[in-house]
Amino acid sequence: MAFEGLSERLENSFKKLRAKGKLTEADVKEAMREVRLALLEADVNYKVSKEFTKKVTDRAIGADVMESLTPGQMVIKIVNEELTELMGGNEARLAIANHPPTVVMMCGLQGSGKTTHSAKLALKLKKEGHRPLLVACDVYRPAAIKQLQVVGEQVGVPVFEMGAEDPVKIADEAVKYAKDHGNDYVFLDTAGRLHVDEALMQELTNIRATVHPHEILLVIDAMTGQDAVNVAKSFNETLGIDGVILTKLDGDTRGGAALSVRAVTGKPIKFVGTGEKLDNLETFHPSRMASRILGMGDVLSFIEKAELALDEKKAAELEKKLAKNKFDLNDLLDQFEQIERMGSIKDTIKLIPGIGKQIKDEDIDEKAFDRFRAIIYSMTKDERAHPEIINPSRKRRIAAGCGRQVEDVNKLLSQFKQMQKMVKQIGGNKGPKMSKKMRRLMQQNPEMAEKMMGNVKGQNPFGF
Repeated sequence: MAFEGLSERLENSFKKLRAKGKLTEADVKEAMREVRLALLEADVNYKVSKEFTKKVTDRAIGADVMESLTPGQMVIKIVNEELTELMGGNEARLAIANHPPTVVMMCGLQGSGKTTHSAKLALKLKKEGHRPLLVACDVYRPAAIKQLQVVGEQVGVPVFEMGAEDPVKIADEAVKYAKDHGNDYVFLDTAGRLHVDEALMQELTNIRATVHPHEILLVIDAMTGQDAVNVAKSFNETLGIDGVILTKLDGDTRGGAALSVRAVTGKPIKFVGTGEKLDNLETFHPSRMASRILGMGDVLSFIEKAELALDEKKAAELEKKLAKNKFDLNDLLDQFEQIERMGSIKDTIKLIPGIGKQIKDEDIDEKAFDRFRAIIYSMTKDERAHPEIINPSRKRRIAAGCGRQVEDVNKLLSQFKQMQKMVKQIGGNKGPKMSKKMRRLMQQNPEMAEKMMGNVKGQNPFGF
């Protein structure tokens, strides 16, 4: 995941500050030197790194920090605030036209992920109740139109295409089509090149002059580091972009582009691609990203992912059982499936404060759910509904049926009992408003999330 190296380096720097009862100006400057080196290693622009550490240093050597009872924490607070400001401060929203449709022009170099992220963004808006239209304006790359049609079908969004016609004409006709058919968002999937050139920019400029897009989004690959920032700068100077979609932020990348784009171009990152699936697109929140970088977790994103994965019908059924303090292995099976829909367990856990620092990737067993599922499927209906009837002979039969050991069956049943205890603790939250109540509690008390997931390796209900 992006920023892992940066987070580790920053954490090491801050440990030294926390250990000091009182900070001197020399302590702050030494810590900021390490922070600047960490930023440079993360491929953050040199000028951006220098300016960032200067701002933090100027604030950190002020009287309020030096005289604070916890100066180390005050410095971390300042770093968090400056990181948030560096990445844009507040969330940047997608433009909305006064008179639909809203035209969004997607641009970027070839291979940056324009086509896929056009579909991802269309899917995101469709889930919010909009009626988007995808438009195939890339008439040069082989199979580009077909690719857009395939992803469009996968997300259930119509695709407008006119074959190898002039892209400017295609864009113009697509906007007319959207007005006639009630589409409130139009995404123009334009052509890319292997590098920024005059022909590419001229075509994009012509499309802009003809359809007057309300939003020009540049799609750039986070894996390319500072090259991504240079590309953003070139597009912005020539075309005038309104925002950036940063792709592959889930990969093994240093993440410097996310920290440099806003400072270099003055344009915000609006969305980030966090995986290959078409629903792996997140709104970019500078404050939440800053918290992740500093190892503070991101409870709000965790809750949002949980809500998207939640099956409302099953949740209502589960609430009734919780109200009666009933929770069986069939319910546990449903919970496994809903947790898996949230995505990678490793990435999800890192959103929870405290968990990411204590549990390393190698400690997390992504296949634990598969093993537990196999064990539960080897049980009879009565055994799933009434686990207390599972005696030693039944355990041997269940283990043989799924190719596991009796110890594995015992482990599942032991962890199931832990979950039952948790269920009893929250069983008092009766009624359909329980999930909202839980969300409010988790927002007010992030430690609750940590407690529910289990903050000691090997002692949480999910087996990692």
